[in-house]
Amino acid sequence: MNTAQEIITQLQLEAHPEGGFFRETYRSEETIAENHLSDAFSGSRNVSTCIYFLLRSEDFSAFHKINQDEIWHFYEGSTIQLVMISDTGEASEVHIGNNFSKGEVPQFVVPKNYWFAAKVLATDAYALVGCTVAPGFDFRDFVLPTRAELVAQFPQHKTLITQFTNA
Repeated sequence: MNTAQEIITQLQLEAHPEGGFFRETYRSEETIAENHLSDAFSGSRNVSTCIYFLLRSEDFSAFHKINQDEIWHFYEGSTIQLVMISDTGEASEVHIGNNFSKGEVPQFVVPKNYWFAAKVLATDAYALVGCTVAPGFDFRDFVLPTRAELVAQFPQHKTLITQFTNA
C-alpha cells in the first residue's frame, strides 16, 4: 500500500484551503450559461468537475459549503467521517469507506448548501477519494466560514463545529 506522501507526490496533489490535498482531474468543456442556473450562481459554470482529494489523520477538511451537490467516491485508505449541518440546523454524519458490514458507503452525495467537514477516523492513516461536482466547481461557490461565524449560526452544534474549524 502507498503512503500518503507517495500519493501526494505521484498524483501531484496540492494543499487545499479547507485542509487536505487535491488536484482537479476533470473539467467538462461544455458550460451552462448563467441564465440557465439558479440565482445562487453568478456567471456560467462547466457542466461537471472532478478532483482527487486526500486526507491524512493529522488533517481535517474544515466546514465549508458550495452551491452544488458534491459526490464523494472512496478509492483507498481508511474510513472517512463526513459530518454535515443542513440549512435548517440538522446535524448528520456518514462513514465513507469500504467496510460495508459496518455501514460504510463507497459513494455519498452531500446535498447542495449543506455545511460539511471530514476527517480520517484511524490514526496514522489517510484516505483517498474523488469528489465530483455538477454544475462544475468554481471557487465563487465556495464558502469557508470562521468558527465564530458558524457557531453564531448554529450554537447548538458548537462542539462539532469546534472540532472541524480553525480558530
